[in-house]
Amino acid sequence: MDYNVVSYEKRIKENIKNYAIRNLYALDMLTEYLTEISQEYGMDLLLTDRHGEKAVVLGDFDGFEPDVVNEPGKKLRIAERTVGHLYVRYEGVAEERREAAKRMLGLAMDVLASLGTETYLQKESAAYIDELEARLENGHHQKLHSEEKDILTGVYCKNHLENRLQALDQSGVVPVAVINVNINDWKFVYDNFGVEKSDNLIQIVASIVKREAKREYIIGRIDGDVFAVLIPMAEDGEAEDYCKRVQEACMAYEEDEVLAPSVAVGIVYKTNVEEHLLDKISDAEYEMFDNKLYIKSSPGYQERLKKGLKI
Repeated sequence: MDYNVVSYEKRIKENIKNYAIRNLYALDMLTEYLTEISQEYGMDLLLTDRHGEKAVVLGDFDGFEPDVVNEPGKKLRIAERTVGHLYVRYEGVAEERREAAKRMLGLAMDVLASLGTETYLQKESAAYIDELEARLENGHHQKLHSEEKDILTGVYCKNHLENRLQALDQSGVVPVAVINVNINDWKFVYDNFGVEKSDNLIQIVASIVKREAKREYIIGRIDGDVFAVLIPMAEDGEAEDYCKRVQEACMAYEEDEVLAPSVAVGIVYKTNVEEHLLDKISDAEYEMFDNKLYIKSSPGYQERLKKGLKI
């Protein structure tokens, strides 16, 4: 499934989770705006991100740790999602002005929600247009190159890979090791960090798959997060050693503070000239699922996968 093709409406609904206060407002102007309100009424104000990280502090909040789950304060919401919490202390507000102060804060939150929504829609619209233009350009490039190579990764695209499989079937070469390489939790990266990071993950895995392969290996991208690798005349243990190197290289990758590449693999062999490699790819996918279940239940897997959520 190609998760990259997302409607604009769905994008607007989901991508707000990738935004923080600093992405939606100029902090100096936001601070100045809230300072005016704080000084006018004598209120202490604390604005945090959705997870409780302090963004603007006006007044005495020493020792105060926001609990955005149990005591969330006033919620700042954009596109039906909470992006911030405003905590207020009225101790310095004269009794006769407290109602006016509360009304002012309500209006201020409406203003911030409106400004934040405008900024969010502008950014997402611009990014969406850029991606559509990139897809058109990539599609044109694919057509010019007879769709031989996958534009994102540089390996064979699915149609060309199938042509190679047919040619290899007709050659009568056996044995052929057939490997399915599936990126673990690629959809999690897409949902939480967006298109660019999910594409980066595919490119990282593709580079590792290519780097660990010998020149005669045939590599293709057969789905959004799936690669097929064929090893003609595979020697005993060659495919297993290759998969081990690929998985170890993914686990050792630490060059991105968000991405934690991991792959599941399945290996089968064509040993009879009457067998078809396309069928073997399906068999390899079945074998891959057992490996995926093992990896995803391994100690420390979830912690590594979700490391980027803590940033």
